[in-house]
Amino acid sequence: MVQPETTPLSIDTVDSGMLSRLVRADQLSSIRRSVLTAIPVNVALGVAGMLVAINSGLVLEGVLWFVLSSAVNLGRIVLCRWPYPRSETASAGQNEAEGADHHGVERHLRLAWVSAFVSGLAWALVPILCEGYTSPQAVFYLTVVCGITAGSVTHAPAYAAVPMAFVAPPLLSAVGCLWVAGGFDHIALAVTVMLYLGALIRISRLSELGFRASSRLRNEATAMARSLRTAHARAEDVAQEMRRRSMHDGLTGLLNRDGFMQAAERLLAAPGKGRDAAPVPCMLLLDLDGFKAINDVFGHQVGDDALAGVGRLLQHELADEQAVAGRLGGDEFAILYVPRVDDSRTDASAGADMPAGLPGAPDAAHAPHAPARALAARIIAAVSCTQVRKYGQFGVSIGICVERHAGVSDLLAFADAALYVAKRAGRNQFHIFDATLRRQLDRWRDAERDMAQAMQGGQGIEVWFQPILGDGGRRLDSLEALLRWKHPKHGWIPPEDMISVAAGTGQSEALLRVILAGVSECIRQLQAMGLAHVRVAMNISPREMSRLPVDDIVLESLREQGIATTSLEIEITEETALNIEIAESKLAALVAAHVRIAIDDFGVGYSSLASLRSEFMSRLKIDRSFVHDLAASRNNRVLVDAVLQLGRSLGVEVVAEGVETESDMRALLTLGCHVMQGYHLARPMPMADVLAWARGHAEMQAATEARAPSPQQPVAAERAAGDPVVPAA
Repeated sequence: MVQPETTPLSIDTVDSGMLSRLVRADQLSSIRRSVLTAIPVNVALGVAGMLVAINSGLVLEGVLWFVLSSAVNLGRIVLCRWPYPRSETASAGQNEAEGADHHGVERHLRLAWVSAFVSGLAWALVPILCEGYTSPQAVFYLTVVCGITAGSVTHAPAYAAVPMAFVAPPLLSAVGCLWVAGGFDHIALAVTVMLYLGALIRISRLSELGFRASSRLRNEATAMARSLRTAHARAEDVAQEMRRRSMHDGLTGLLNRDGFMQAAERLLAAPGKGRDAAPVPCMLLLDLDGFKAINDVFGHQVGDDALAGVGRLLQHELADEQAVAGRLGGDEFAILYVPRVDDSRTDASAGADMPAGLPGAPDAAHAPHAPARALAARIIAAVSCTQVRKYGQFGVSIGICVERHAGVSDLLAFADAALYVAKRAGRNQFHIFDATLRRQLDRWRDAERDMAQAMQGGQGIEVWFQPILGDGGRRLDSLEALLRWKHPKHGWIPPEDMISVAAGTGQSEALLRVILAGVSECIRQLQAMGLAHVRVAMNISPREMSRLPVDDIVLESLREQGIATTSLEIEITEETALNIEIAESKLAALVAAHVRIAIDDFGVGYSSLASLRSEFMSRLKIDRSFVHDLAASRNNRVLVDAVLQLGRSLGVEVVAEGVETESDMRALLTLGCHVMQGYHLARPMPMADVLAWARGHAEMQAATEARAPSPQQPVAAERAAGDPVVPAA
C-alpha cells in the first residue's frame, strides 16, 4: 500500500527570525494590555497619596505631585492606544503579531519602558510628601510605593524592561532617603527595600523568559499547524487511494467484506430500487466446492491463483450486469445483483443444465427468480470448467435470496441458509431461500434469544415423560424424560434443535440441569406413590458427553436432592458408545455409582455391532425405523430377532422403540421382545399427567393380577384410555 510522503515538522523547520519577531509582537501586545489595566490603580493610589499630603498640611506639594503623575499616566494611555505598527506587506487575514512591523514594534517597546521610567520618576518624588520618609506619614507612603511596584511586576510579565524601569526610581529614592535619615531602623529598612528591589528585578526577568518561551511555543505550534494543513492538502489524493484499496481484496481485485457491505447498501439505496415495480434485488452467496483439497494438496500459491481466477471470472460474468461482487473471506464470495427491467431470461434457461429433483433444478415455483437462477447457472458452469494449473477441478455451491425489502445483512443471512442446503445437495448446486427456510431461520434466531428465559422456572422448556412398559405391555418398567418447548411464536421446537441452540449459545449445562431437575422431581413423586422400582431415563447427546463434566453434574445433582443413583438411567447414542474413549472415564464413574447406561436408537448411523462391545451398557433400545410396520416386513423381523438374540447372548435387556400399532406389538411379543415403548402404549406426557397415568396403571395392574389373567394374553387394551394427545416434537 502506498504511503504518503510527508516531511516531519519540527522546531528546526520554522524560521527562527520570524519566531523572534512574533515573540516581540506578543510582548508589545501584552505590555499594552497590562499598562491599561494598571493605570486605574496608579491613579487611585495617586489620589490617596494627594489626600494624605493635604491632610498633613502639604497641600501645594500634594496637588502638584498628583498633577505630574496624572500627566504621565495620560501619556502612557495615549501611547498604548496608538495604532498598532503593521508591516506594509501584511495581509488582511493576518493577526496583529503576524502582520506587525518589526521596527515599529521595537520602537513602541522602547517608548513603553521610557514612559514607565518617567512614571517611576514621578513616584520617586513621594519623599517630598513625607519629609524623606521621616514623617508620621512615611509608613503609608512606603507601603503604597512597595505595593504599586509589586503590582507593576505582577501585571507586566511580558517585557522586563517596563516594570524594572518603573520600580527602580521610587525604590532607589526610598533607599536613599532612609539611608540619609540614619539610625539603625532607617538603615535596616533601606537595606530591606534594596533587597526587595533586587527580588522584583529578578522576578521581572524570569517572568519575561517564561513569557517568551510560551509565546515561542504558541507561535511555533501555529506555524506547524499551518504546515500540517498544507501537508494534508498534498496528501488528500494519496489518502483517497488508500481508502479505495482498504475496501478491496488484494488477491482477487474484488471488494472485501467492508467494501462489499458499503457498496451493497448504496446499490439498495439507489433511487427507484425500493419501488414495488422495480426489479427485486438478488443476493448470491458462493462457496467453492473442493477448494480446501486443492489448497492442501497443491499449496497456497495454487489456491491463491484459483481464487484470483474466480475473481476474474466473476468480474467477467458481471461486466454487463447491475451488480456488486466481493470476497467475504477464504473461498466465500457474495454478489448483490439487481436485474434489469427488460431482462427476459427464463427460468428454464437458468436450470437447463441442472439435474431434475435437486435443490437448484427448474420448477414453476421458482419462476419469479429467473434472473438470479440464470446468473447462478452461468457462474456454476463457468467455475466448474475452471482448471487449476491442470491439477484438478473445483465447483461452487450458491445460496440465493431474492427479497425486495431486506437489508444487506438480512440478505446475506438468508442466502447463507440457502447455501447450507445447496452444499448438502452436492457439488455445483444452488438453492433459493424460501418460506420453509425462513421459518427455520426465524425459529432458530428466536430460540437462541428466548432459551435462557424459557429455562427459568418452567416458563417454556419442560420435561415430559413417556412410559416404557414391560411384560408385553402389562407392567410399567420405566419412564424416558423428553424435552418439550412450546415457543409462543413457533410452537413446538424439536428437541434436537433445542440441544443445538443450547450448544451454540453456551447453555448446554444449564439445559442439562433443567432436565436433571425434572427427572429428580419425577423420581421423588414416584417414590411417594410407592413406585420406587420405576427408573427414569434421560438422554445425553455426544456433544454434551464430550464437552461437559456429565458425571460430576449428574452425581452432584442426585446427591444434593437425595435421589438414589439406581433410580436413574442415562441413554447415549451409538456414536458415544462407538467412540467410547471420549467419555470412558465419565461413563465409568456413572456405572460405579450404579447409574444404568442404555444405548438409544440402536441400528442406525454407526457400526452397531461395535457399540455392543461397551462394558458399560445394560440396556439396548432398537431404533423405531426397524419396529415400524414390523408385522408386514420380513426383513425388519429378521433384524429385530437378530438384535434380540444378541441381547440375550450378552445379557443385555432389549427395548423396542416406536411401537405404534397393535400388529407391531404382537409381532414383537412373538419374537420374544417384552419391553416396549411407543404411542400405541403411551404417549409422552407432562409430569403431572404421567404420574396420574402411572397411578392408574398401577391400580389397573393390581386389579388385573387379582383376576389372574393368562400370562400370554396381551394387555394393550389395559392401557389408560385417557392418554393425553400431544405433538411429537
